Amino acid sequence: MTALDTALTIDDLEQIALAALEPSARDYYRSGSDDELTLARNRSAWQALSFAYRVLVDVSQRSLATTVLGDPIASPILVAPTAFHKLATPDGELATVRAAGAAGTVMINSTLSNTRVEDVVAAATGPVWFQLYVYRDRAATEALVARARDAGCRALVLTVDAPLLGTRERDKRNGFTLPAGLAIENMLAAGLAKLPAAALESGLQSYFASAIDPTLTVDDIAWLASLSELPVVVKGVVRGDDAVRILQAGAKAIVVSNHGGRQLDTSIPTAQALPQVVTAVRDQLGDTGEIYVDGGIRRGTDILKALALGARAVMLGRPILWGLAAGGQQGATRALTMLRNELDLALALAGCSDVTAIPRDLVV
Repeated sequence: MTALDTALTIDDLEQIALAALEPSARDYYRSGSDDELTLARNRSAWQALSFAYRVLVDVSQRSLATTVLGDPIASPILVAPTAFHKLATPDGELATVRAAGAAGTVMINSTLSNTRVEDVVAAATGPVWFQLYVYRDRAATEALVARARDAGCRALVLTVDAPLLGTRERDKRNGFTLPAGLAIENMLAAGLAKLPAAALESGLQSYFASAIDPTLTVDDIAWLASLSELPVVVKGVVRGDDAVRILQAGAKAIVVSNHGGRQLDTSIPTAQALPQVVTAVRDQLGDTGEIYVDGGIRRGTDILKALALGARAVMLGRPILWGLAAGGQQGATRALTMLRNELDLALALAGCSDVTAIPRDLVV
């Protein structure tokens, strides 16, 4: 029996992963910005919510299936975009997309992937969306969008909370950069595939400062949509008024996210931001736009709370990375299976039978 076989929870996978990872990669995956307060509060905010569960409800048959942007998925659990999967396992993003396919869900492939988007989609058995950073070189950005479209990606996920990169002090102390043999494969053609290396500096923070476009505005949503005709999802929203104007500008969905606590420290936790965003959108726009959430989700009960608060689905970032580092594709599949099973049990114990019909008053 391996360590992976004994893992019962996402926390178990994390401990196995932390022991297996090289120090620089370990700190890159687990770090938050500055004092890491938002990183911690993302998780504690879900834990602080309580269930007012129902009883005497027939829950003998339960459905976890739903849809996102019209794509059917087996459960409301998506694989969030995260960078540099080959730091966790040699198969990198190929292991991730295969695990997502086995779980019947969507993988969102990062711009900062160690594997070309064409190769990720070719290995997929389920939908792949493409997460986009907009580069100062707009021609390079347009070429990247065209590649994602031509490869078969079904949506663009525009990250908007990182005009500059937050200060992750662990990365600065480690002088984080990509090890020899790894690159940002999607940006090879544009000459933007390497991270700089320097003592007491984060190579990724320096990369963002020089390469990523800080002039992005809501007007760029229409520009981006015009490049590919793919639906645009905007990730990194924590305010209701921002969510409304983003959807009014043409986005088809938003992700309530503070970048996993890696950008502006002491930002609002996503469990607190989500109901405010949902209320603003539904009051002003009705059923326009789907709403997803990430940040600090570690239990099936967290997922059920997110659904009750109005999210259509959740996105998992670090839990997938811990699975990859603990056991490659098998570990990522285990992470998704754990949370799917926990959600199924929580659904029954809360007196609910369908993830698409969770009442708001389930959570207090």
